[in-house]
Amino acid sequence: MTRLLIIGSGVAGLTAALEANERPEVSVTVVTKSAIDKSNTAWAQGGVAVVTDPADSVQSHIDDTLIAGAGLSSLESVTVLCAEGPAAIFDMVDDGVEFDRIDGEFAKGLEAAHSFSRILHGGGDATGAAIANGLIGAVREAGIEVLENTFVADLVLADGVVTGARLLDGSVLDADAVILATGGAGQVFPYTTNPSVATGDGIALALRAGAVGADLEFYQFHPTSMAFGHNPLISEAVRGEGGHLVDENGHRFMKDVHELAELAPRDIVARGIADQMRKQAGAPVRLDVRHLGAEFLAKRFPTIDRTVKAHGMDWAHEPVPVSPAAHYFMGGIRVDIDGRTSVPGLYAVGEVACNGLHGANRLASNSLLEGAVYGHRVVAAAVSDVQTGAVRAGNPVDEHWAAPTAIAAEAGTEQFVRADLQQLMWESVGLSRNETDLEAAAKTLATWHVPDVSDIKSAEDANLLTVARAMVQSALWRRESRGAHWRSDAQPSDDVSPTHSTVVVA
Repeated sequence: MTRLLIIGSGVAGLTAALEANERPEVSVTVVTKSAIDKSNTAWAQGGVAVVTDPADSVQSHIDDTLIAGAGLSSLESVTVLCAEGPAAIFDMVDDGVEFDRIDGEFAKGLEAAHSFSRILHGGGDATGAAIANGLIGAVREAGIEVLENTFVADLVLADGVVTGARLLDGSVLDADAVILATGGAGQVFPYTTNPSVATGDGIALALRAGAVGADLEFYQFHPTSMAFGHNPLISEAVRGEGGHLVDENGHRFMKDVHELAELAPRDIVARGIADQMRKQAGAPVRLDVRHLGAEFLAKRFPTIDRTVKAHGMDWAHEPVPVSPAAHYFMGGIRVDIDGRTSVPGLYAVGEVACNGLHGANRLASNSLLEGAVYGHRVVAAAVSDVQTGAVRAGNPVDEHWAAPTAIAAEAGTEQFVRADLQQLMWESVGLSRNETDLEAAAKTLATWHVPDVSDIKSAEDANLLTVARAMVQSALWRRESRGAHWRSDAQPSDDVSPTHSTVVVA
């Protein structure tokens, strides 16, 4: 019997668990540090980009993804996603996920940088919740073992091979292979659309175990989070349906920035908003949807409609103040197209992983599909590797990726608080970076440490510190502006064969 341990409960982890459960020779356990429904997936408002219309094409989806990736996307990874996407969607439907339909056919929307209306939604603007609820229901119905409120402190290695996970209480879960599906690290910044559980745990676990991180300088900032409360997200789909971004005088400033205006790639829209905010002394810009009408807004975006009204605003009659917020990690643990990391026995899938799919800038609504497509593939690879003995080989970083730079395993002696780390990262590794600020951030982070990892909060802080140091090192290494990595002291690169960054803990 092959024992798989899956850490994380988003779409990637749940898909992997269901795939593993279909195999009679596999026993699977899912571990999640909070409740099973607390994940980035459950918070996702947008949709799933997938070709389900004969008028659309896989090649068009591939082309759009490559363009958004700013020259850094892996053609192989992109092709796998787009070609295997439709089958993954129908697997979701079989597992109980309900997508919105019109006359029995999938309802399809348009989002930024897509050349076709191919975005599927569930519950209007609650697609992530629809997917999470469907898959969680299937996991429970299948009787898959799920350990909720269980924090993994470190991975266990024997002779260089991952053999399980050590929990915060010191107990160990043994496994023939461990699959990380822990999501992103939005909490490394003070302003984020991510839930509080997104503290980069999987990336830190893997780096400490000797895995190679990749493209950690590329963090996508969602252009439109509400500029109040806990930065609730206003989906890309709102602009896809005709929402306009206006300055304090009501002018559609994005028309002066890019020919696609509000539908330009996310990094361009986010920087356009940030630039406009600087021009108006930091005041938020506003999203104007009044012309769409109250009935349409309530029906198409019920979650956002309720959230806006809960904050005392009526977006059918007044523009909503918005600003950028940290949203999605394009970088992660370096993996191949089947989720193999550089450490034998360790696999990664979803936002925690980086196979080059998203390049320097993720195309809207590709991430939920990524979890579904690669969630199937990672299990097939892990089971095959265990059964054939190949699990002991790992996945060496190939010549298409830069030689890893290193951060020291030992941190400094100065205690820090999370808010200080978040503010430092926002100011130095936010929407715009430069060498002076990055160098200063690296020096400060090198002096910090977590004195006593004894509870979840301190363990999360230690993970955030590891991820922050790796991000800064990667941002210093990339001396160009590309996609979501914008260096104010460097010109955008026209290199058609750019190199991926990699980093390790030495």
